[in-house]
Amino acid sequence: MNTKMAVIKEDDFNYDAVFEAAEVIRAGGLVAFPTETVYGLGADALNSEAVKKIFEAKGRPQDNPLIIHVADKDIKKYAENISPIAEELINKFWPGPLTIILSKSSIIPFVTSANLNTVGIRMPASKIALELIKASGVPIAAPSANISGRPSPTDFERCVEDLNGKVDYILGGNISEVGLESTIVDCTVNPPCVLRPGAVTLEMLKAIHKDIYIDPAVMKKPAENLKPKAPGMKYRHYAPKAKVKIIEGDLKKTIEKINEMVLNYIDENLKVGIMATDESLPFYKFGEVISLGSRKDLNSIAQNLFETLRTFDDKNVDVILSEAFIREGIGIAIMNRLTKAAGFDIITLD
Repeated sequence: MNTKMAVIKEDDFNYDAVFEAAEVIRAGGLVAFPTETVYGLGADALNSEAVKKIFEAKGRPQDNPLIIHVADKDIKKYAENISPIAEELINKFWPGPLTIILSKSSIIPFVTSANLNTVGIRMPASKIALELIKASGVPIAAPSANISGRPSPTDFERCVEDLNGKVDYILGGNISEVGLESTIVDCTVNPPCVLRPGAVTLEMLKAIHKDIYIDPAVMKKPAENLKPKAPGMKYRHYAPKAKVKIIEGDLKKTIEKINEMVLNYIDENLKVGIMATDESLPFYKFGEVISLGSRKDLNSIAQNLFETLRTFDDKNVDVILSEAFIREGIGIAIMNRLTKAAGFDIITLD
């Protein structure tokens, strides 16, 4: 397959490229495109054959449901039993990095919902994404634009790396502002339940409804027989080629432990990557060290997380050692992605 590509600059918006990509969507093809969270791999959400191509291109399990992306807040065509709380969340956080799970209408094919009677719906804030959906005239089903299981792409080049020759069109734009996939809230239950943490934090959600909570399973290793209700709940996700280990505890003790482990790995002739922060960077003398940003700005750490994991792949490291982060605000989402990338391999220090 010959993949066509175009990059759109925010200050010189290329509607021709958007219309060209929209034609691909309408014809049942696949388009990778930017959103404010991560890049998505899109197809017509109402076209079963087109949606099947997403699973094939990504190597994605068929029981892993897709999120559909819309260009306005009127979703009655796609969802049923929209509760007042769901409407409040939509009015507050759309467009933006929040996905709402609702009972699906019959117009949504079961291949899109992974045979569930529910569907996740999101209105992205990215101008390119919104204009693509509008021009296509259909909702766009779009998981992240990567090979299934790998760290999600936050820029055009990483989409090309994973999907060139596997999709019809790659539409590029700026680096994703958030860097983590959307928060997912299940509004088919009362109180609503967070199935995937993201940039719309629990604290922000509780301002709408004080009883909203995070599913305890979010930070636990999933059962083999789990039927996932939302993307990212069951399968190995966000993982680079190297083995990832998280060291969690007091920062000073964490640095000491990582330095000790690095020397042991070097003795075994293994190449080690260290995911550090601005505060800890000066204290690591060995290994490939990359700072995710400052602990005072967890949003920057979130934005840099996936790209850093991919950079370690570029450097062909064998093991990645990562510091842990505070489990509040967007830190919960960071630790959710890190924990899954590490396959729940966490060393907890006293």
